[in-house]
Amino acid sequence: MTTFVPGQRWISDTETELGLGTILTLENRLVTLLFPSTGDTRIYSIHNAPLTRVVFNVGDTIENHEGEQIEITDVAINNELITYTGHDTQGKAVEVPESCLGNFITFNKPQERLLAGQIDQNQHFSLRYKTLQHNHQLLSSKLLGLVGSRTALIPHQLHIAYEVGQRTAPRVLLADEVGLGKTIEAGLIIYQQLLAMRAQRVLVIVPETLQHQWLVELLRRFNLHFSLFDLERCQQYPDDNPFDSAQLVLTSLEFLTQHSAYHDQCCKAGWDLMIVDEAHHLTWSAEQPSVPYLCIEQLAQATPGVLLLTATPEQLGKESHFARLRLLDPERFHSLEAFIEEETAYAPVAKAVQNLIEFDSMSEDTAKLLLTFTSTEQHKAQDLISIIQTSKDNDEREQAKSVLINILLDRHGTSRVLFRNTRAGVHGFPGRLVQPYPQPIPELYTLAWEDSDKLEEFLFPEIAYQQRITIDDKDPWWRFDPRIDWLLTLLKALKGEKILLICANATTALDLDEAIRVRSGVPSAVFEEGMSIIERDRAAAYFADQEYGAQILICSEIGSEGRNFQFAHHLVLFDLPLNPDLLEQRIGRLDRIGQTEAIRIHVPYFEGSTQAMIYSWYHDGLNAFLDTCPAGTQLYSIFQDEITTLCQQTNPLEDDKWPALLKNTQQQLKQIAHNLHEGRDRLLELNSQGNIKSFDLINALQNEGNAKKLRKYTEKLFSCFGIDHEDHSKDCIVIRPSEQMLVPSFPGLQEEGMTMTFNRDIALSREDMHFLTWEHPLVRNGMEMLLDSEFGNTTVALLKNKALKPGTMLVEAIYVVAPPADHQQLQRFLPPTSIRTLIDPKGNDLNTSVNFETLDAQLHPIKKKTSRKLIKAQHEPIMQALKQAENAAAQQMPAIVQSATQAFRTTLESDLERLQALKEVNPNIREEEITHLQQTIASGLSGLSQAQLRLDAVRVMFAG
Repeated sequence: MTTFVPGQRWISDTETELGLGTILTLENRLVTLLFPSTGDTRIYSIHNAPLTRVVFNVGDTIENHEGEQIEITDVAINNELITYTGHDTQGKAVEVPESCLGNFITFNKPQERLLAGQIDQNQHFSLRYKTLQHNHQLLSSKLLGLVGSRTALIPHQLHIAYEVGQRTAPRVLLADEVGLGKTIEAGLIIYQQLLAMRAQRVLVIVPETLQHQWLVELLRRFNLHFSLFDLERCQQYPDDNPFDSAQLVLTSLEFLTQHSAYHDQCCKAGWDLMIVDEAHHLTWSAEQPSVPYLCIEQLAQATPGVLLLTATPEQLGKESHFARLRLLDPERFHSLEAFIEEETAYAPVAKAVQNLIEFDSMSEDTAKLLLTFTSTEQHKAQDLISIIQTSKDNDEREQAKSVLINILLDRHGTSRVLFRNTRAGVHGFPGRLVQPYPQPIPELYTLAWEDSDKLEEFLFPEIAYQQRITIDDKDPWWRFDPRIDWLLTLLKALKGEKILLICANATTALDLDEAIRVRSGVPSAVFEEGMSIIERDRAAAYFADQEYGAQILICSEIGSEGRNFQFAHHLVLFDLPLNPDLLEQRIGRLDRIGQTEAIRIHVPYFEGSTQAMIYSWYHDGLNAFLDTCPAGTQLYSIFQDEITTLCQQTNPLEDDKWPALLKNTQQQLKQIAHNLHEGRDRLLELNSQGNIKSFDLINALQNEGNAKKLRKYTEKLFSCFGIDHEDHSKDCIVIRPSEQMLVPSFPGLQEEGMTMTFNRDIALSREDMHFLTWEHPLVRNGMEMLLDSEFGNTTVALLKNKALKPGTMLVEAIYVVAPPADHQQLQRFLPPTSIRTLIDPKGNDLNTSVNFETLDAQLHPIKKKTSRKLIKAQHEPIMQALKQAENAAAQQMPAIVQSATQAFRTTLESDLERLQALKEVNPNIREEEITHLQQTIASGLSGLSQAQLRLDAVRVMFAG
């Protein structure tokens, strides 16, 4: 029976955070303890008190009330009370009664907890060891940040995300055409940068209309919780910089440009990475940069990493395109004239790459041309060319081609800073169909045009009617406009189909909504700039509801930017914009990668009018409805004056200048398309798609997921923390908090529970389910909580093995090698790495001969009371075994550190050599990149040399 005496020091097994307790009284089979560190008092039954007597041994270091450290040289017991004798840090002899021990002593180191009798369940020890292994695999994976996103595995997106996400402080322009997934690419890059600890503070700047969409996408697809910063949020911090209050911030360009004080505070907040969406709004000229451009320029100068997103990089001409590149690297892109001149030199490189791709053999002329482009690596290039020309092994030739192409792409002027995929080069689009609907011109519109000289009124006749016809009690335009009857007929014919309608003006959108409401019972929703963000989101959600939602969503021009409505397959262009890129943005709301059906584009226009001319110019001149037209903006700039002049006529198609304009457009389109094919666009396409590497990434990601292993692990993790889980359906589970949870709250676990799937396809089709991967916050948080605590770091078990003599003791010690805490970025090369040792009574390490799983399967639990007696009786042999285990682990540590150092050197020094070589031929390589890499190498090597070895967990086993 346990003997309790007032003055003894005990620790609570269930509330270790209380520190050391002192016995106050014993009465009526109850024992009362005071815990001085917290001031709490506890009363326990003498027979089953969850208490462990604190006893230190010779050689241990203790702390007294005054905080002095004393090394024990002798332990004396008198009347069940202990007195320790030892030497303080000055070498002076000191006596410390146990009542004078420091109250804040806690046992969290494995050996301390074990010897203090704080013993966990064997299954928790096993889970801890498995967690160390899974955490190591996660952190050391080259695919970190690509596994856990709720996105389809699309080759060009993965290539760009991997290429850019691996960089330190990336500064790039993501310029994929509409519908190819720039937002997903940016999200993947952010996610990688955060998980790899290359970035901690991220600022996302988007048009005001897209704020909520970005918030939802970042959360739903990447589990990233961004904070939305607007005037209301910032006003909550009158005396401080509001942007210091969050690590992940999303705000609008309009907010920053309209509030200069908050813009200045944003610049001072210190970001690691900035993302700017719809960057084509950043107009610039050498004489007068726009306010939005200057706003972003200041932030870009203060932020190491910058991503600019635009589907139309040259929408406002080469000058503005150059200006956006200038934001990324002002030293490289310092002269517009030099930039334009340099572009003309890309054609020979593109031709050489094209020859490599299309032909099995290589002519001597092509070989000589290639060597001129690889001046700093001619020996390597010559070897590769020789393989291509002479090898009979097809795989060897293709590998040589791939390496040579990559060398050429490295020397391409903007390949590192600009990524642009086109629909022509990316598969997965089901196509487009266009149907024109000529309508007779109402007489009231003709009258309105008679006195008009405004281009807008010829493009949008309802505006002319409202402005020019001033009679009293006039009907709204939609009462007589034949396009309304046509639209109502279309809605009826497409009953059950979702229809997106886009028009230029908010007033037109509102009037159309009223017309549909008054003249039909078709449910509709409107989406225009006068609405609040929440109202727009509600309208979009109402349209997306397949069962009870609106059949038609009526958008003003604002609906052609950013939003994804690919669940719809019918697009009504109630009017047409003059800018070809704006037309492509409209169509791109539906025609996106992943679209399952051909897009049906419906275009009503008035016969012989400006609308008819614009339709013909787009369809017959540019083929812009049926296919993308990368030359559209360039052609519009060439013919803008002619188009504008014709548009301001009542019957532009009857003008003699129209046939010539159409013919010239077709000829210029053919020439520009040829030039683009011969020049830089082909190189950009190759660089952005990543050649065959993207498909290797997909295969690796599919293998990395390993849903079966993940499910087995997470179910054990949830069980150990007391989280209820049950099957939902195939590859899906439901988890809920329970009253038996070991922690008050589990980070990321919702109070009402969560339905989760391990299957990517299910996650993409069921937005109500969470996609559970190794990178999901629930899994990462669970691993972190477990490894940061003492959970499972000690256990005692019975080993049933007939080959062992009963009573034989084995000590299994798990050590961890990790870089110092201030070098966490080195986890990429040296993630916390476990070393397992298994010491027998003779001091031998049996780790290599006894498998962990095999041993674990032979173990059985021992009652805690018995375990404590065994530990107390075997104190000295256990301590001796731990010393031998530490020696064994220390012998393995150098090889682990050396391997990490070698990987570090191989990766970064080869990157440094590559950058230094490239800088001689590619001025796009910044000097800051080279300097930063040199500093990173020096700091990293220093950190790896200081790697530390620590004991993480101990398991003592007794044969029986």
